[in-house]
Amino acid sequence: MVTNGSKSGVSLAAPHELSVWRFVESRASELESLHSVVSDRLDNNFRSQRNKRRRTTGHDNRVAKKKFKRRRIEVGKIGGTDDSVSKGEKKISRRVRRNIELKKNLTNGFSTSGDGTKRLRTHVWHAKRFTMKKIWGFYVPLGLHGRGRGSRALLKKLKQGVLVHDASYYGSVQLEGQEDTLMSVLSSVLVPSPSASREETSRDILAGVVFGTAMLHHAGKPSLPPIAPVTYLWEQVPTNVEGHSNDVCDGEKNNDGGSITRQLWVWIHAAAFQEAYDALDSACRGQTGMTFSARCVSREGQLAKLELMGSKVFQLLQKTLIPASSNSANSRLLKKCSGDENANPSESVKSSVFENGNQISSSAAVSLVVKDPRALSNEEGQIKEETVSLPKHETEYVFEFSELWDASKSVKPPMEESILCMEKHNRHNEFIRLGRKISGPQNASIEGEYSRVCPVLLLKHEDSEESVTRCSVILPLSWVKAFWITFMSNGAHAIGLREKQWVASEMGLPYFPSDFPDCNAYSNFMAMESDETNHKANLLPSSKRPPQVPIPPPWDCVHLTLEQRSSKTGKSNSQTDDEKIDIEKERIFEGTIARTSGMLSEFLRNISGKNLLLFPKIPGQKNCLYKFMRDKEFLEPDNTAMSEVKCAETLCYVRVLLRACKEGAFEQGAVVCAPHAADVVSLTASSSDSDDQRLRIPQASQKSYFKQLPSGKWELEIPDDEEATDKSYRWPVGFITTGFVRGSKKATSVAFCEASLLSSLRREQWNALPLKRRKKEIYVLVRNMRSTAYRLALATIVLEQHEEDAAFI
Repeated sequence: MVTNGSKSGVSLAAPHELSVWRFVESRASELESLHSVVSDRLDNNFRSQRNKRRRTTGHDNRVAKKKFKRRRIEVGKIGGTDDSVSKGEKKISRRVRRNIELKKNLTNGFSTSGDGTKRLRTHVWHAKRFTMKKIWGFYVPLGLHGRGRGSRALLKKLKQGVLVHDASYYGSVQLEGQEDTLMSVLSSVLVPSPSASREETSRDILAGVVFGTAMLHHAGKPSLPPIAPVTYLWEQVPTNVEGHSNDVCDGEKNNDGGSITRQLWVWIHAAAFQEAYDALDSACRGQTGMTFSARCVSREGQLAKLELMGSKVFQLLQKTLIPASSNSANSRLLKKCSGDENANPSESVKSSVFENGNQISSSAAVSLVVKDPRALSNEEGQIKEETVSLPKHETEYVFEFSELWDASKSVKPPMEESILCMEKHNRHNEFIRLGRKISGPQNASIEGEYSRVCPVLLLKHEDSEESVTRCSVILPLSWVKAFWITFMSNGAHAIGLREKQWVASEMGLPYFPSDFPDCNAYSNFMAMESDETNHKANLLPSSKRPPQVPIPPPWDCVHLTLEQRSSKTGKSNSQTDDEKIDIEKERIFEGTIARTSGMLSEFLRNISGKNLLLFPKIPGQKNCLYKFMRDKEFLEPDNTAMSEVKCAETLCYVRVLLRACKEGAFEQGAVVCAPHAADVVSLTASSSDSDDQRLRIPQASQKSYFKQLPSGKWELEIPDDEEATDKSYRWPVGFITTGFVRGSKKATSVAFCEASLLSSLRREQWNALPLKRRKKEIYVLVRNMRSTAYRLALATIVLEQHEEDAAFI
C-alpha cells in the first residue's frame, strides 16, 4: 500500500470501490451552495422550457415507416418454423432478417441471397460505399459511386499510401498426394511447367518458400483454349535447426518406399474456377502408371485473400500484424533479409518481414501466426499491444501452422466483437480502480470456441516498380472482417474491380479476364459487357444513342491483314464462302498468345521465321536487337529473305504496351492498325500535329469499318475503291484490351498484336527511317472505335523485355 509519509496509515492510491452516499455526505455543503446559485438564476423554476423540449422515441418499439407494426428482434425467432406464421403471428421483415444474417460470422462458406448469389464477408462495408455488381456468382464491389472517375487521385494514393482489395472471390484448389504424382499433374496442365524453371527457383518453389504463376490448360487437349492464369504454392516443408530443408527436393522417401506426401494450393479467379477445378480433377484422375493417385479438394469458402498494393504496404503490416510465431521454414529467408546470419529467427520476424520488407525477394511466401489485430490500441500515434494473456490451448496453437492446410478441419473464428468490447471495458474499469479485479479468463466457457491468434500466409509479388509493392495475405475466411476493419482503421484505401484494373494498367501488368482474350472467361465477360451496353443504349431515344461498336473486338479480321500482305508477294490465300461460314461458327478469339520467350521462339521455328525481326529475351543468350537496329547492311533492298510474311495456320499474338507519340487517349477495344512507311515518316517529321495533317478515315466509313452480320458477329468491311483504300484505309493488326488511365504519367495501354505483322512493320520502318531515327519500339496507328482519327503510337513487345509474361493482377 502506498502511504503518506506525514500521516501514517493514509493511502494515496485511488479507492478500490467508491461509495456514492459517503461522497455526497462529505460534500453536502458544497452541493447546497451550488444548488442555491442555480436556483437563483432559474428563479426556483427547474422545469424545462417548452421550446427546448425534444420528443424521444427510444422507448418505442415500433418501426418509424410502418406504424403500429411491432418489430421482432429476437434472433431465436428467426429459426422457427412456419407454425408461428400459421397461428396468426406476423412474419419478420426482410430488413431485420437480412441484418441479422449479415452480422453472422460463419466458420466456412459465404452467405447467399435469395437467388444463390454469394456475398463477401465485407459485403455490408462495401455496399455502403461502393457500387455492387453481380458477377461470377458473387456480389463484388465495382467501384466508388459516380461515373467512374477518380483515377488521378487513386494513382496518387498508390504512390503515397496503401490500396486494399478484398479478393475473397478467388477460389483455391488443394492437391494432395505423392510429390512425384503432383509434379506430373502440374507438368500436364501448367505452362510454363514448374520443371522448366531454373534449378534454384524450382527447389525454392518445391520447398514452399517461393510461389509460382502459370497458365492453366486442359491436360491432353491442346486444341482447347487455356483456362486462366493461376498462382500455385506448395506447403512448406519441415526444416532442421539450421533452417535448411530436410532434402525433400532430393527425393525423401516415406515408410511405403514412395516419395513423401505433399500438398499444394492453386489459386484461381472466380470467373474460371469451375472450369479450372474440373481440369485439375480430370488431370488427377488421369494419371496412369503412378503407384499413388492424387486427390483434388476445393477450398472455396474456407480460405480468403486480401490484396495490398502501394508504397507503404509493409508499414501497414507492421502496424496491424503482430507475429505470435513464425514457421521455421522462414528462418533462412528472415536471416537473409536481416543481414545477420546469427540472428534469432523468432526475434527477427518483425524487423525482417516488416521493417526490411522491401529486401524480401520477389515471389516469396512467408508463413506467420499473428495475434488478433483488434487487440491493438492506437495511443498517441503509436500502435501498442493490449496485454491479453493467452489461454493454455492458445499457447500451444501458436506453433501449429498445419491447421490452415488441413481441409477437414476449420480454423477457429476470432472472438466476437461484443466479448472484446466487454474485456476492454473491464480492463478500463480496473485501471481506474472501479469494480472488482477479475483474474483469469472472463469467458472460460467460450474460450474453446474462438481463437486469439490466426495463421496467415504473406505472398510478395514481383515488383514492377521500385516504389510500389504488391502483397497478398491468405487467411481463413472467418478472419477477413477482423483484418479488413483493422486495415481501414490504419489508413488503407479500399478499391473495387474498376480501380484494380487502373492499377494493373499503371503497373503494366495484364488484368484478368480483360487481358486474356484466349480464355473462355474473356468471352463470357465480353458477352455480359455487350448486353449491358446494349441495354443502356436501348433506354435512350434513337436520336441520342451512340454509334454501335463491336463488343468484343472482331479478332478474326487480323487474318485478313496477313492474307493481304501475303497477296503482295504472290501468295494469295483468299477465303471461299464456305470458309467464311466456318469462321462465323468459331469462337471469339482464334489464335494463341505467346506468354513466354520459349513459346515465341517455337512459333518462329514452326513458320521458318528465323529471319523475322523479333527478339525474345532468352536466358543465357545475348539480345541482338540493338545490333541489327544499328547495322546498315543488314536491311539492304537486295535482302529479300525478310520481306515475305507467311500466313501460319494459327496466329500468334504477343502483348504490347502502347504509348502515344504526341497525343491521344486510347480506349478499350480500340483497333491497332499497320501504318504505311510514308505515314511514319510524315507523322514523325512534322513538328506540329494540326487537324489537316492528321490521318483520318471518312466519316461515312467510320460506321462501316466493321459490319455486323445477321448472326450478331462482326466482320471487317473492305472498301471497293482501291485508291480510297490506299489513301485512308489501314489494316488491323490487333486490338487494345485495357485502355489509357487518365491521370497516369506513363499513359500506356495494353494491346495484343500479331507477331509476324509486327516483325514486318519493324522491317519496313527500319528501311524507311534513317539509322539514327530507328527505334526498338514499333510505330503503329491506333483508332478508337467511335473516332475517325488515327493516332501514332509506339508499341513495346513485353517478351523482348522479360523472359516470361506470366505475372497478372
